[in-house]
Order: sequence, then structure tokens, then C-alpha cells
Amino acid sequence: MDLHINNRFSQLLPADVNEANTRRQVQEACFSWVRPQKTAAPKMLHTSISAAKCIGLSQEDLNSQEFLQIFTGNEVFTNSRPYAMCYGGHQFGHWAGQLGDGRAINLAEVEHQGQSWALQLKGAGPTPYSRSADGLAVLRSSIREYICSEAMHYLGVPSTRALSLATTGDEVLRDMMYDGNAAYEKGAVVCRMSPSFIRFGNFEIFAARQDKERLQQLLDFTIKQHYPHLGAPSQEVYLAFFQEVADRTMEMILAWQRVGFVHGVMNTDNFSILGLSIDYGPYGWLEGYDNNWTPNTTDRRNRRYRFGNQANISLWNLVQLANALVLLINDDKALEAILLNYQKTYPEKEFQMMLEKLGLQTALDGDTQLVIDLDKNLHRTETDMTIFYRLLANLKRENSQEAFNDQEDDWKVCAPAFYNINALQGNILKEWQDWFLRYKTRLQKETRTDKERKASMNLVNPKYVFRNYMAQLAIDAADKGDNRLLEEFMQLLAHPYSEQSNKEEWFAKRPEWARHKAGCSMLSCSS
Repeated sequence: MDLHINNRFSQLLPADVNEANTRRQVQEACFSWVRPQKTAAPKMLHTSISAAKCIGLSQEDLNSQEFLQIFTGNEVFTNSRPYAMCYGGHQFGHWAGQLGDGRAINLAEVEHQGQSWALQLKGAGPTPYSRSADGLAVLRSSIREYICSEAMHYLGVPSTRALSLATTGDEVLRDMMYDGNAAYEKGAVVCRMSPSFIRFGNFEIFAARQDKERLQQLLDFTIKQHYPHLGAPSQEVYLAFFQEVADRTMEMILAWQRVGFVHGVMNTDNFSILGLSIDYGPYGWLEGYDNNWTPNTTDRRNRRYRFGNQANISLWNLVQLANALVLLINDDKALEAILLNYQKTYPEKEFQMMLEKLGLQTALDGDTQLVIDLDKNLHRTETDMTIFYRLLANLKRENSQEAFNDQEDDWKVCAPAFYNINALQGNILKEWQDWFLRYKTRLQKETRTDKERKASMNLVNPKYVFRNYMAQLAIDAADKGDNRLLEEFMQLLAHPYSEQSNKEEWFAKRPEWARHKAGCSMLSCSS
């Protein structure tokens, strides 16, 4: 493999002077040197040729023994030294202190066609930040991470990528449901790719320790390497940097809401400084539309990271980043102004996003209420969000008054999205009939044809998303040595907005058997 390696992070930032791989508090360092743990019998299950091309690798490279050994941790690049990053974070609203890469090891940074990519193995063994954990990963969580990373990319959601998925030949002990029933599972490792894995928590740890020297080193490095268009680091540029981080974060959250994605663990150590979706653990897509739904069993009681609260949490996380940067930015009023603008701007952009989902070109009087009432109706009976919006594009505007007046059954265009069609009666049915009439009336004011509107709606409303029950099917099959579903889903989700008529079986509501099955509804943070 001929890769152009340029390890700026480990070359330009301070390293841990203690090179022992022992669990400890790491002071005055951005990272610690550590080698991946060797694996017993590594086997490559899948590779993403799309991600590989980003760093200049061919299919031949992906099939090589060298690739297998390096990307399962048995070997390292001759001109690179692996490391784990030091960071802290707020978890579920509480400061957790030092966290760091507990089961992630950075192999190298690769440059290709003007873009830099950090390559990181997840599940490659313990690091100084592993605390009491083993630093390993299991097949089920690795499949979820691998497929979801690429699925999000193709959905147009800002995200880290995934290069490879392999089993290690080792067994890993895990208590999947945190109920005292630990069992051995197949070990696995995923190679993740990102322009940077720097998180909000990388800045927080130095601020918490009042280590302004390391904080400034990291901030200046981040601006020079990842925000060079802002100019040389200065007070003015620091503020511009925070503004752009806020803007990118907002765009990421809007994309999550648009496709119905729920992250599940929106801790500050899981927020990318580049506004990328990162760390795919107990995530999920809304399969029954519910603003209060969270896929995380740890969050079951408080539902802090529920779908309807993701925008608020993103703002809360930005406040924590501002609290860290204020040590270097001597203008807390300016930081506060950026945060207040975020709070003001997000609802405006969310409304515009909703208009696009509804196929409306510009906002008119009554559109706000139309959106509000749709949200209410989607909660009245269990409704699949993905299917509803995709089918809504099929509604005909109707040009004749006679056809227009015959509107009582318009809601049936979205009938396959309802879990219990018999629940649509009485007041619930009346509310839906009223909403569809108002929506169709609103469509009369659009200048586009039904065909043009449908095409635009189908660009923002995906037909296929990576549902949790699909993930579980792929996991169960792969655990038995059958990777056909893994390959099928990777192919399917590479074109989530296309019809793919031969794949209609995946354009369907969650099956009843998956409603309460482990892995298909809610998952633990270790999943």
C-alpha cells in the first residue's frame, strides 16, 4: 500500500511522557503512545471501496495481506506510530473528568488529493484511557458502527466514515443488557476515518485543569489544520472559529432531524469539532414517530437525548465548549452572542427544512401551523416517519374541483406508514383528513408540477434507512458466518434516496417481532 502519511496531530502536539500502557490520569498531553493489541485469527468481513478511494487505496490493496494485518492491529505502518487521544467530557449533563480513547487507537493521518484523513481502529485493545475496560469491541457493535457510518454519509449527513470491518478470532466478555448476564461474544475491529477525531472534550479537559498552555496549543493547531480559511490564530479568529463550529453543529443536527436519526449518546466527548456525526453506539431511526424516543437504555428514565431534545442538547454542548474556550477568549459577551444566535436561528432553519420535506418552495401564511399540526398528528397513532414522508410525495394536487373535493381518503396515500390502520377513526381520522385537505389546498399555491414536487421531496426524504431490526438481522447472520445481509445493506444504503424496486422488502415498518427484541429497540451504551 502506497499511502502518503503525514501525522500532524502527533508531531505538532505534546505527547504523554509516560509511555507505559497503564490506566492513569494523563497530564499535560494531547495523546499517549500505544500499540494495538495483536489479534488471534483476523478475518476481513467487509471493506468500503468508496471510503478507500478517499485515501488512495484500490480494491487490490483492500484484498492484500498487508491491509488485513495493519487494519486488525497485528502490524503498524513503518512510518507511523499509533496513539490514543486524551479528552474529557460531560456525560448525561455531568462532568466526567478524563475520558479519552478507551477503545480507539489512531494508526496514522493520510493525505490524498488535498484532503487529510485520520485512520482509527475501534476495538483494538486497551489504552491509558480504558479505565476498567478491556478496550475491545464485539461483532454486533462493530457491524452497527461500520454500516451506520457509511449509511449516514450517503444520506448526506455530516459523518465520519468506515473503511473496514474485521473479526479478530478472539472472544470478548460483555454484559449486553447490564443485567448481570455476561457472555462471550466474537471480537471485532472497525477502522474509522475522519479529517479529525478532535472532540469538544479535547478542549474541556485542559480547561478543567486550567492548563491554558495545552489548551492554546490545541486550539491553534485545530484552526491551522482544519479551519485555515479563518486566518492566523488570534482573538478575532478564535471567535470566528467558535461561530463556525456552532454553524457546522447546527447543520449536523438539522440533518439528523431531517432523516429521523437519534444519536442516543450526545455527550460532549461524542461531539466532533468539525460538526461530524461520531461514535455510533445506541442510535436508531424513528420507527414510530415520537419526539420522546431515545434508543439508549441508560437514558430510559430521563430521556435527555430523545429525538425532540437533540437541538437543545447541541446548544448545551456548545455552551460547555464556550466555557472551555473562554479561558483564551477574553470576550464572554461575544461567545454568548453566538450562542444566542444559535438559539434564535435553529428554529428558523428547522422550519425551512420542514418546508423542504413537505415539498413547499417558500413559506406562506399558515405554513407554521401546518407543520405544528403534522407533528401532533404523527403522535396520535404510531406512524413510521421514513415511510410517511416518502409516500407523502405521491399525493396528487388535483386540478379539477370535483377531484379536489373528494378528499376524505387522501390520507390513504400514506396508509402503509401507520402501524395500526384501525386506529385511524373518530377524532384521529378527522384530524388527519383535515390536515391532508389543508396540505392539498396549500399545494395549489405551488408553481411546480406534482412530478417536480415529488422529485424534490425524494431528494430530502430517504426511502431506506438503517433500522435497528435490519442491523440485528445482519448481526445474527454474520454471527453464524453469513455475510450476505451485510453486503446487501451496504449496497442498499449507498443509494438511500433511490427507488431500488427490487429492494422493496426493506421499505417497510419494523416487524412486530422486533418491537421489544434486544438490539432492535433500545440498546446500552456498550452496544
